[in-house]
Amino acid sequence: MFEKMQEQPPVSLLGLLIAYQADPRSHKIDLGVGVYRDATGHTPVMRAVKAAEKHLQETQDSKRYIGREGDLAFVEALKPIIFGAGSELIAQTTGLQTPGGCGAIRLGADVIATASPKARVFTGSPGWPSHNLFFRHSGQEIVEYPFFDLATQTIMFDKVREALRSANEGDVILLHGCCHNPTGANFSDDQWQEITDLLVERKLVPFLDLAYQGLGSGLEKDAEPLRKVLSAVDEAIISYSCDKNFGLYRERVGVLYLMSRNPYDLKVAASNAAACAAPNWGMPPDHGASVVRTILESEELTAIWRAELEEMGARVNGNRAALAEAHPDLAFIKEQGGLFSTLNMSVETAKKLREDYAIYFADSGRMNLAGMQLADVEPIISALIAEGVLKAI
Repeated sequence: MFEKMQEQPPVSLLGLLIAYQADPRSHKIDLGVGVYRDATGHTPVMRAVKAAEKHLQETQDSKRYIGREGDLAFVEALKPIIFGAGSELIAQTTGLQTPGGCGAIRLGADVIATASPKARVFTGSPGWPSHNLFFRHSGQEIVEYPFFDLATQTIMFDKVREALRSANEGDVILLHGCCHNPTGANFSDDQWQEITDLLVERKLVPFLDLAYQGLGSGLEKDAEPLRKVLSAVDEAIISYSCDKNFGLYRERVGVLYLMSRNPYDLKVAASNAAACAAPNWGMPPDHGASVVRTILESEELTAIWRAELEEMGARVNGNRAALAEAHPDLAFIKEQGGLFSTLNMSVETAKKLREDYAIYFADSGRMNLAGMQLADVEPIISALIAEGVLKAI
């Protein structure tokens, strides 16, 4: 059997992490893998998470199965954070726990394939490569359209508008709820309104991926575009990740939410989502979801978590401001949001930055702003000037 298989290429970002770890140079800078790092370069366990884990250790009395839907108290506890306290959207959404945001996207893709096999999925380019990977493996036809011009660092909104106008009724439009990966670009309020109007006019189904809530402009501000869209459409799919804003990367904590204004349709959709989950993972892992639920069920721990998340967002935005102020060609970075920006460079240039300067960009030119320290600004700028990515100043 195995002799008939062909070896597959490694995941590029994981290869980048391995190369960084093996690099003996003391001045190396990791701008590659998208995890938060504090001012010491460490990815810490959040204080609220530590406290919740201690509480669970002392009080949890069973490791019995939790079922294919996962921890539904966790799913419900997140709703006010995502959809707004007291919002009618809370009653119009139902959710299932998933293994990370990746699991939520894959399950959402399977739901689309079950509900409407001929529906096309529109995704902007550049985008997060795994989005298309999950849709492709669920059998969807993917329509890619130009989203962002790296040379000018601007959203190509005319192309976004054109793509939505070309979509057919029932087609799915993938949208990053905030903190676009990999560009950091944000739609303006007017652009979000036009997108919302086109979704309604064309009877399209939004698939909103909210993976970085709280790491851009704060929990409430980062959720505003999603809430705007959901308040206008009849149906939607939402993938959510707690891996970043709770620092639970290795625990894989996510939720797939389905939204419908028709209660019966919502019930049927939820049953189909659970049926799709069963052959994928049986049931999701419990620990990370229990941690998040424990935090959100405690006013004290929620306040600690919110304060920590604000500190994390402020650090990322501080790094953005430092780079933007260090070189006029990088002024755009301050106007973007979240962990990432992508510079206009070739694969060869990214490789040269790694080999000659020990500065680890992804091949795409994507940089994780949370991976740097303020002391790294000068060597990053100098290297980018030397390699012609930035002009000399």
